[in-house]
Amino acid sequence: MTAFPIDLSAYQPITLNPDNATLTNEQREVLKANIQLCRDAIVFFTATGAARGVGGHTGGPYDTVPEVMILDALFRGSPDKFVPIFFDEAGHRVATQYLMATLEGSLPAEQLMRYRAAGSTLPGHPELGLTPGVKFSSGRLGHMWPYVNGVALANPGKTAFCLGSDGSQQEGNDAEAARLAVAQHINVKLLIDDNDVTIAGNPSQYLPGFSVKKTLEGHGLKVLEGDGEDIDGLYARICEAVNTPGPIAIINKRAMCVGIEGLEGSNHGHDVISVKGAIAYLEARGHTAAVENLQNTVKPKQDYTFLGVSDKSESNRNVFGDAVVDVLSGMSESDRKNNVLVVDSDLEGSCGLHKIRAAHPEVFISGGIQERGNLSAAAGFGMAKGKQGIFATFSAFLEMCISEITMARLNYSNLLCHFSHAGIDDMADNTCHFGINNLFADNGLDDGYETRLYFPADGHQMRACVKAVFNNPGLRFIFSTRSQVPLLLDSSGNELYAGDYTFTPGKDEVVREGTAGYIVSFGESLYRALDAVERLKQEGLDVGLINKSTLNVVDETTMKKIGAAPFVLVVESFNRRTGLGSRFGSWLLERGFTPKFAYLGTHEEGCGGLWEQFPHQGIDPVGIMKAVKSLAA
Repeated sequence: MTAFPIDLSAYQPITLNPDNATLTNEQREVLKANIQLCRDAIVFFTATGAARGVGGHTGGPYDTVPEVMILDALFRGSPDKFVPIFFDEAGHRVATQYLMATLEGSLPAEQLMRYRAAGSTLPGHPELGLTPGVKFSSGRLGHMWPYVNGVALANPGKTAFCLGSDGSQQEGNDAEAARLAVAQHINVKLLIDDNDVTIAGNPSQYLPGFSVKKTLEGHGLKVLEGDGEDIDGLYARICEAVNTPGPIAIINKRAMCVGIEGLEGSNHGHDVISVKGAIAYLEARGHTAAVENLQNTVKPKQDYTFLGVSDKSESNRNVFGDAVVDVLSGMSESDRKNNVLVVDSDLEGSCGLHKIRAAHPEVFISGGIQERGNLSAAAGFGMAKGKQGIFATFSAFLEMCISEITMARLNYSNLLCHFSHAGIDDMADNTCHFGINNLFADNGLDDGYETRLYFPADGHQMRACVKAVFNNPGLRFIFSTRSQVPLLLDSSGNELYAGDYTFTPGKDEVVREGTAGYIVSFGESLYRALDAVERLKQEGLDVGLINKSTLNVVDETTMKKIGAAPFVLVVESFNRRTGLGSRFGSWLLERGFTPKFAYLGTHEEGCGGLWEQFPHQGIDPVGIMKAVKSLAA
């Protein structure tokens, strides 16, 4: 393996004593050198993620290096006084954890150059037990401070730290954590990077009444605020916090990606730095070998040719936004303003809502990073007949909103939810961002309020689905993937859902007929299943394929059809324990059908990378064909 091109042996492991809040000239210079070295390393190895197409979040870990360097020195100087873990509730700052694991000797520096790659054990969020040197799991904003409260209570007499951000502080979990920390006088210290930047913009603009400092002071915390780039002031504030019992928040003001030309102060710094930007930065710093490494990094390609699909593909998460715009454009402006409300949770560009904001800003509001409250606000708007709330976020966060979904149902709300990033495809963020428990949304009673779950298979079907269900009453959930999906073809080679196709809620669709048995699938798993079906037919095994795009309704006609077949195999990327397959066998038995039955789904933690997640779980065409042959034997 190529050597890491930045000499990390130049890191100088110093010790600091919090009883002395003033840095010596030598300590200051060493800290500054360590900060620059680590920032250069972070820019480089996160940029390898950009070069390989897996993304990587540069800004957060880059920004918080000063406080991490000070904590490292404190942990070394007084290990018995601290819980020596860099807990971080902004999980996209995983590069911090990987770099510190390398500096402590747990992780080879060369491995950093495989950041977020499949099989590298370096996914987009830290996972305890997966990566050597990583000491906790994280990734969903606002989830670590409450957890660190408990860690601090388990370590009386020691100080526990939690790195945070102005974005994660928007989550309701942190408000609860603050109240408990104050009430129980928990010795936890928050280091909050407050750069007024999140994915979709600036909190000062979309949440103009929100102040991290005032909010935390309102909960009763002592707050120390200052310039995060002033190393002496930062160190003094950390020492004051350590020497003051109880919960304290240290708010560090700084620009996003300070010192990086083209990114400083920009929300584009939230994600991975571009290869071009990284090369410019590294060249200016004299890191010629790192530049050459980036220039020679090759992006892996998916070279498998799928049968039964077009060479055209679309991003369904963006198609959703286009489809909603089409519907809204058919309404008068007054009707839109009176009857539709779209609430974003800082992910408009990832869920297609930016299309709605651009076309019809009069129905759009930026709700910040507070999924539970935003879903409820959209549901409340849709409480009255004829009104419609629209909400969107990542599918992984659906688990956070179950109670709010129940209350929306009990209040008979008209709510259209788009949960993108469903399943596991293209998910270098890995396990904590897998959207695999989406059927949790279907948690009502049999005699209760109708809930419908839809997962269209391609762009044409997404458009048709949105058009068909937009004005339906009740709760409707539409899922899409992070990845693009190809357009499906019929057996004659024509686009399956093009032209005058109409989506019928609750109706399963036959993609291919078969006599040997049927595969039931949906979403991004469907085209992989279709490829398996086409190849099996070529081998003489006449397998059929059903698109179950309405996930939680039994189509009795289709159930009778496939129930009479020799076997049924459900293929999905949802959780094998909670997905469609976990209930489909019961549906068959309840109707007296007894074909051979099996189901494939996500059942292991992720492997990182993009499309590689599917073969890792055994739900790629090779795994599907193997399962079919086992059933047919």
